[in-house]
Amino acid sequence: MRLDKYLKVTRLIKRRTVANEACDAGRIFVNGKAARASYDVKVGDEIEINLGQKPLKVKVLNVSEYATKENAAENYQVIE
Repeated sequence: MRLDKYLKVTRLIKRRTVANEACDAGRIFVNGKAARASYDVKVGDEIEINLGQKPLKVKVLNVSEYATKENAAENYQVIE
């Protein structure tokens, strides 16, 4: 799954266009490297989001096409 879609499906970022713009601006890192919106997310990847005051770092536990509000957080684990 594309990185921008993963961020939207898991509700880490509210809209896919915002996720796409954050990737273009270099604010999203995967495994320590700046990532493009088209990056293919895999289980075990570590995603760092630098939006706002405090960066958010998560580890990908599951990649699914759809997620409800209740189970969206089951797709990742917050690190730090």
